[in-house]
Amino acid sequence: MDGEAQKSVLVTNARGASPFVILCDHASNRIPERYGDLGLTPSERLSHIAWDPGALAVSRVLSDLLDAPLVESTVSRLIIDCNRALDAPDLIWTLSERTRIAANENITPEERDYRIAQYHRPFHGAIDVLLEARRHAGIETIVVCMHSFTPVFLGQKRPWPIGVIHGRDERFTKAFRDAMAAERPELNIGWNEPYAALNGVTLTLEKHGDGRGLEATMIEIRNDEILSPEGVGQWAGLVARSLQHALEERRQARTH
Repeated sequence: MDGEAQKSVLVTNARGASPFVILCDHASNRIPERYGDLGLTPSERLSHIAWDPGALAVSRVLSDLLDAPLVESTVSRLIIDCNRALDAPDLIWTLSERTRIAANENITPEERDYRIAQYHRPFHGAIDVLLEARRHAGIETIVVCMHSFTPVFLGQKRPWPIGVIHGRDERFTKAFRDAMAAERPELNIGWNEPYAALNGVTLTLEKHGDGRGLEATMIEIRNDEILSPEGVGQWAGLVARSLQHALEERRQARTH
């Protein structure tokens, strides 16, 4: 990879002993210098349209708590969305919620290919390298895709502080949800909320979980819950404990 591609993905704690591998594809709102500000205001570039606020902070605490590898994209999804297939209409956003991204309109095929090569492919390539190394080493692996979502979307309130999304195999995600519910029975936990695989927003989950036959889950935390260090710590702790309980349940199920 050249310099730009190398800067587009960061792998932390690659040799972590945890069965969990944390993937954060909307970790950053960084817009590479060649794109200026994409014609957006500072508040727009800080908003959810550019990244998943709080998701990386939770991911980093989880990585520490679990001794888990973490792979994060370092580029805003407004440049290219690493959680979309290459033929998806929103691979490169031109309208995000109600915000027009005029700089992305009518980009050339060459520019599209450049963004894929420099930002999308390196992220997924780094995940492939990590997962392949773990496979060769015989290390048990469960994929955890970490995201955040907005309290309101297009005028509709979203009541769940956390939601879980599964791929083809729902068993680990169900065990994770049940573990959270056992610790926090008052929680309104969204099941395939605020999104589901049918919405075309689970490429990372499908490619690296389903595609490799690995157990996997996608976690969405409402971003108003994780904008402070205290919120990040509380949610990361709950998620870490629930992941570990779910792992034990799945291990027991496999031995019976």
